[in-house]
Amino acid sequence: MSAHPTDATATPAPTRRTLARGIRPLGRAPKPLVWLLGSICGALLACDAPAPVERITLGHGLDPSHPVHVAMIEMGRLLELRSSGTMRLDVYPSEQLCSERECLELLQIGSLDMTKVSAAVMENFAPAYRVLSAPYLFRDDAHRFAVLDGDVGRALLLSSLPERLRGLVFYDAGSRSFYTRGRPIRNPDDLRGLKIRTQESPSALALVRAIGGAATPLAWGELYTALQQGVVDGAENNPPSFHLSRHFEVARHLSLDEHTAVPDVVLAGTRLWDRLDDQQRAWLESAARDSAKLQRTLWREATRAALEAVAADGVEVIHPDKAAFVAATEGVRQQMRSDPDVGPLLLRIEAEGS
Repeated sequence: MSAHPTDATATPAPTRRTLARGIRPLGRAPKPLVWLLGSICGALLACDAPAPVERITLGHGLDPSHPVHVAMIEMGRLLELRSSGTMRLDVYPSEQLCSERECLELLQIGSLDMTKVSAAVMENFAPAYRVLSAPYLFRDDAHRFAVLDGDVGRALLLSSLPERLRGLVFYDAGSRSFYTRGRPIRNPDDLRGLKIRTQESPSALALVRAIGGAATPLAWGELYTALQQGVVDGAENNPPSFHLSRHFEVARHLSLDEHTAVPDVVLAGTRLWDRLDDQQRAWLESAARDSAKLQRTLWREATRAALEAVAADGVEVIHPDKAAFVAATEGVRQQMRSDPDVGPLLLRIEAEGS
């Protein structure tokens, strides 16, 4: 589905026949005059021809009502405005083109231009991204945004260049919490033995295992049925995704432990980047950055609305003592501090603004 209306009908470019109308034959013209008339006709044709449009295709897996998709539509609007219509962004939501992992692979070979994935999935392409999956990494939202918008965030966005993936901006994905179909999660011990769906992220797997759960990687599109049929006992995600996916219909307990705050990443394939000139790159980057400001506002509103909606539907919304979860995951953070790929970044983040 295109995120933009079709192009307006352009005025037809003049042809040599229409340009020649009204010119009365004067006999055999001198060669310089023939050359001059030909040059004028060529110049008129070139000036009247519409500028070529750089069309960019973006695929992602979220619903069209999701704040991420709405922000991407705004990115496309800004891109088209700033480029005077010479650049277009066509956005395809709901896994119309590919799953999250498939979108990344298509970016790498140049069959897709842009996508949005969780930073947790990026761990498989650039190890430095693992730092963002550290449990209880950020003190508050101000700390989180200062890191993501600063030097650490910029370094992370560019860390996947060797894999032909260029990060443009981070989108807010809030905090992830556990939700279950049977046993409610009030403290870390309640997770013991439960099969919890995780992303394909080594850090997410380690976190669930550290608390005693059975981490079960599973595609997002398969999760509703897996919860419904008892293939998994629960999962973890942010409130808007819990609501919009309708997982609350089969998982009736939401525990707001907020163990991680893993952002989303808007990515461009390096094949797209290489075919753009410097001005086009600047337009795209500025449109992405400004769309992220809108997305953060929409995200706050969506989180509040999602919690109200699932509570109204009868879901038990639990506010557990986070201190117990912080203590239960200290081993994960300690192991990451000693990891040469993420340890220095983790220490920088913990020290920033403290």
